[in-house]
Amino acid sequence: MKTLSPYAKLYKSSIDHSEEFWAEQANNIHWFKQPKQVLSKDKNGLYRWFFGGTLNTSYLALDANIEAGRGEQTALIYDSPVTNTKQKFTYNQMLAEVEKLAGGLLKIGVKKGDTVIIYLPMIPQAAFSMLACARIGAVHSVVFGGFAAHELALRIDDAKPAAIITANYGIEINKYIAYKPIVDHAIAESKFKPSNVIVYNRGDEVAYEMSDRDVDYDALLSHAEPASYVEVLATDPLYILYTSGTTGKPKGIVRDNGGHAVALKWSMSNIYNCEAGDVFWAASDVGWVVGHSYIVYAPLFQGCTTILFEGKPIKTPDSSAFWRVISEHKVKVMFTAPTAIRAIKKEDPEAKLKDQFDMSSLKAQFVAGERCDAATLQWLQEKLGVPVIDHWWQTESGWPMLANLLGVEELPVKPGSATKPVPGYNIQVLNEAGDPCGINEEGYIAVKLPLPPGCLPTLFNDNQRFIDGYLSRFPGYYFTGDGGYKDEQGYFFITGRVDDVINVAGHRLSTAEMEEIVAAHADIAECAVIGVHCELKGQKPLAIVVRKENVSKSDEAIEAEIIKEIRDQIGAVASLKNVVVAQRLPKTRSGKILRKTMRFIADAKPYTVPSTIDDVTVIDEITHLFKIKNIGAFETNAL
Repeated sequence: MKTLSPYAKLYKSSIDHSEEFWAEQANNIHWFKQPKQVLSKDKNGLYRWFFGGTLNTSYLALDANIEAGRGEQTALIYDSPVTNTKQKFTYNQMLAEVEKLAGGLLKIGVKKGDTVIIYLPMIPQAAFSMLACARIGAVHSVVFGGFAAHELALRIDDAKPAAIITANYGIEINKYIAYKPIVDHAIAESKFKPSNVIVYNRGDEVAYEMSDRDVDYDALLSHAEPASYVEVLATDPLYILYTSGTTGKPKGIVRDNGGHAVALKWSMSNIYNCEAGDVFWAASDVGWVVGHSYIVYAPLFQGCTTILFEGKPIKTPDSSAFWRVISEHKVKVMFTAPTAIRAIKKEDPEAKLKDQFDMSSLKAQFVAGERCDAATLQWLQEKLGVPVIDHWWQTESGWPMLANLLGVEELPVKPGSATKPVPGYNIQVLNEAGDPCGINEEGYIAVKLPLPPGCLPTLFNDNQRFIDGYLSRFPGYYFTGDGGYKDEQGYFFITGRVDDVINVAGHRLSTAEMEEIVAAHADIAECAVIGVHCELKGQKPLAIVVRKENVSKSDEAIEAEIIKEIRDQIGAVASLKNVVVAQRLPKTRSGKILRKTMRFIADAKPYTVPSTIDDVTVIDEITHLFKIKNIGAFETNAL
């Protein structure tokens, strides 16, 4: 009988004996009352974990560490190059801040089960606010500070918050963004009117007006009694995190308290190989799921030191920003998006700025949020000299679904693959009929039910939308919305959202695969490949590329080389004949490239510029390029 590897043994146990596996992991957190059932179904027939158990997420993040003797250890480092500020908070200091804010929330009438919207920049008060809500059993909904008033209004109407916590401003590199007027406009637009808006004053740089519903953050805390933690059920919601929905109405992803705590604590040891006292840095924003899971909650559950960074990978002050933080704070494991790495690579292709820093503390670099192309992965491996781990997950899952488990068994890296399923996730590749695909056969990525702890149990106040959107396509499975395939060694390759698969003359082709080839070109800093309408073939691929700095080659020469490379590696069937060289790509503030928006521009379809776009003027630039290059609907014969 063949001996299973450590990963294979652990994974098999999690699938074959799911309840026993997670019951064992649940012993690693403190319960006030032990769960009555490990896995059950609610009245709507939806799976729930740890029914009957009671706990408190804020207690697990703070009090439990103090009781374990870590009170004077640094819990959170606030590093803000945009304000030249650095602050450290011990677990004792952080608890004091959270207790006072929790008491302040109670003082203005927020109670267990109420929702609270948090609309804050990357400042410590964002983490304090999340933990204060958790402490009193209120359900927080963090809204990314890049959202405009209309998007915030939609979330106010859905969440119906008892209070909103905001600040007078945020900072984008060197530009002040006034938050308070955005909140005021959102409330004016929304049908639901929150009773209280708590305003944190960062300083006099941006003036603001207070109304009758507004409460000063510091004044509230000065008159509040510190609040202790309350018991909540494992199945009670901890937070709502909204994602964009296809209907225009945001989807409220619900995260419960029990499964979330068990899964995230397990992930810190087994995936990221981090233990109490280690410094962990997720370079994201608390407005996104990465910020929830791996800036605030998971590192604190584990007794780590976490970093809250208010800055960018470049221009704060330059492309050495990440290396400086790693060196200065002795970061053991870092996690960021491939886009951030490509931005650094574009500014400093040889990573010369890195050489001025001692990076010896760094043991692993994780990337996620979008596909990591082979060129970026290999550049990082070469420059850092540590394992570079591409892993894949979603807002809906809340923690990794595919990963290389550094705390269990480090597997060989395959560029383009996020490695193998994380224990608890029975991931399959299905065809249109819902049957398993063969080896290397591309299909739909789905997870056999039940999903493991930590994943969404449903959508906020909308069970039917959850069922229709995620569970109906393949009965018995959760449909991820992504496509991909599995190779002969069980490695999964995610090729992107299924709407990124284009049909060229009857052939299903992955734009992500083409993007991988384009990104590997020596002169390309970053790129996007989209499918645009073609009268003859249905769709055809278009590559939009950004050149590296100081490349002497002409645009025409680069375009010809890319077209040849796609033909050589994929074949004439790919039919890539159009390459547009742009100065930059349209992106959200979190760094995601707006491929869908560019596709709609090329096809002359109506589109809405996302409120989170980094710079709206780039849309005009792309539209102009499509016109002068006769792309899609702008082709001479199409007009």
